[in-house]
Amino acid sequence: MAISSNLNEKNVDLTRTSATKGGGRNMSFRAISVAGQVVSDNESLVGFGVGKALEVPAAMKKASDAASRHMLSVKLHNKTVYHCLEASHGATKVIIMPAPRGTGIIAGSAMRAVFEVMGIENVLAKCIGSRKPVNVVRATIKALASMKTPESVAAKRGKRVGEIWKDEGSDEQR
Repeated sequence: MAISSNLNEKNVDLTRTSATKGGGRNMSFRAISVAGQVVSDNESLVGFGVGKALEVPAAMKKASDAASRHMLSVKLHNKTVYHCLEASHGATKVIIMPAPRGTGIIAGSAMRAVFEVMGIENVLAKCIGSRKPVNVVRATIKALASMKTPESVAAKRGKRVGEIWKDEGSDEQR
């Protein structure tokens, strides 16, 4: 999949860190960025990156470059997720649920950034435990990567998609 120039990027967090050395305190910055792109109505790309540098612009540039390099393909259904998802990273646990049209994005700031860059418009999400932005972003992307499509479930069970999935938007089965 080729990544074109219409990549959406958002900075999730910028943190100043300091290390005490023999000559005093050395300040540096850590930036967290997410990048995403809507490939089609049913597919999006999303990635995140962390950048560290002695100056803010350099850290943000490194983070956005890393985010655009590490992209993951995610299948979507009507600009939401197919089913409820749960994932954890460290002490952070995220729960992501599909929502009907018109609901909007109901999520915290780090999860909201991930959903916005990948084109998800209706979703309910909850973060339990630690709310550190890097862990929330990692857990959110881990949850999105674990999502199963009706096609993959039908193939695994040896059935047709219409036997296991009824689309709410139409009266007929797929």
